[in-house]
Amino acid sequence: MQVQHRLAAWVEGITSQMELPLRLELWNGQKIDFSGDTPRVTIRLPQASAARYLLTPSLSNLGTAYVEGAIEVKGAASDMINVVNALARGSLKPDGKLARIVRTFTHDRHKDAKAIRYHYDVSNEFYQQFLDPAMVYSCAYFEHGDEDLATAQQKKIDHILTKLRVQPGHTLLDIGCGWGALAIRAAERFGARCVGITLSGNQHALARERVKAAGLGDRVEIRLQDYRDVRGTFDRVTSVGMFEHVGIRHLPEYFGIINRLLAEDGVAMNHGITSTDPDNGETPYGGGEFIQKYVFPHGELAHIGEVLKAMQQGNLEAYDVENLRRHYARTLAIWTDNFEARAERVRELGGDKRFRIWHVYLAGCSYAFDQDWISLYQIVCGKAGRHPRVLPWSRAYMYGT
Repeated sequence: MQVQHRLAAWVEGITSQMELPLRLELWNGQKIDFSGDTPRVTIRLPQASAARYLLTPSLSNLGTAYVEGAIEVKGAASDMINVVNALARGSLKPDGKLARIVRTFTHDRHKDAKAIRYHYDVSNEFYQQFLDPAMVYSCAYFEHGDEDLATAQQKKIDHILTKLRVQPGHTLLDIGCGWGALAIRAAERFGARCVGITLSGNQHALARERVKAAGLGDRVEIRLQDYRDVRGTFDRVTSVGMFEHVGIRHLPEYFGIINRLLAEDGVAMNHGITSTDPDNGETPYGGGEFIQKYVFPHGELAHIGEVLKAMQQGNLEAYDVENLRRHYARTLAIWTDNFEARAERVRELGGDKRFRIWHVYLAGCSYAFDQDWISLYQIVCGKAGRHPRVLPWSRAYMYGT
C-alpha cells in the first residue's frame, strides 16, 4: 500500500503541472490517464517493485527499465521520448546528480576496438533496415529540407568532398570509413585514391565487397586499422562520426595525428557530434548515462570550443565551421521512422533487448539534437600557420555559386 500511495502522490504532482497523452497501467489492473485525450503512450508496471523507476523518472532509469523489461512501454518512439522527457522535467531538478555531468574515460587501442565492435558489429543487415542504401551512418545534409534520406546522404558526402576541393589524383584518408560510402564516392566522382579505415570487422568486410562491386579495387583500399597506426601522408583527410570515440583528453593527440598525416598543403575535415554544455557535460536527466551504458561505451562529447582548442593544440588551424544540428535531428527522425516501419525484421535480427535499446536511442538522440542538448559541426582545417592556397578566398565554392 505504501508504494501505491507514493505513486498516487507522484501522479497527482505530475497532473497538476501538465497534461500528457499517457496511460499508466498498474499491476493490479488499475488504469490512470494523465489527460482527457486519447493516450498515445502506455506504460505498464507488471509488478509493484517497478514503481521505483517512475518515482525517479530519469531518462536513464526509465530507459533501463524499458530495455531490461522491468516496465512495458507502447507507442511511437517520438511520443515515448516526449512523454518521458516531460516526466523527467516535472519530477527532477535540472541540477545536482541528474544534471549535465562530465564523465571521462581512459582510452587505448584495445578498449576503443572493443567499444566499436560492441556498437557496429551487430549485423550489417540490422543497420540496413533503417539506413539509406549506401549505409551512411552519420548526419545527412538537407540542402532544401525536403530531400529523401538517400539524396540527403549523398549530398552530405558531396558537400564534404566539395568543401575539401578533392581533385583527381588526390590521396584521401577516411578515418572511420563505415561501410565505405565516402571513399567510394570520392574515387568514383572526384577521382581520388582512397584509404578507408575502420575497427569494425562487419564494416570492413562489406565495404571491401562494395569497393569490388563498384570496380574500384585499384583506387580504394579498406583497412581494418586503428588511426594511430596509419603511416604516410595524404592530400585530404576526412573523419566523419568517429572522433566521439576518441575521448576528450585525447583530442589534442588525435588532431596531432591528423596533422602528421596531412600533406604540407593538405586539407582535412572533422565531422562530429559535440556537447552544447560549455563544460563538456552530457545530456541532462540521465540521458548521457543511458547512452554510455547501452549504446556507445566510452563515448565522450566535447563542446565546440574544446574541439577548436584541441585542434589548435594539435597544430591545426580551423578554416571553416558549420553547424548541422537541425540536419541531424531530421536524419535521426527518419531513421526512427524506418526502424519502426521494419520493427518485426529488426527484432528478428537484433533480438528484443537490442530492439528496445535502438528504439529509445534513435528517437532520444533526435530529441536531444532538436532541443540543442547536443550538436553537430563540420570543421575544415589544415596545418596551422600555412596559407591555404588550395582553398578560394570566398566560401561560395562550397555551394556551387
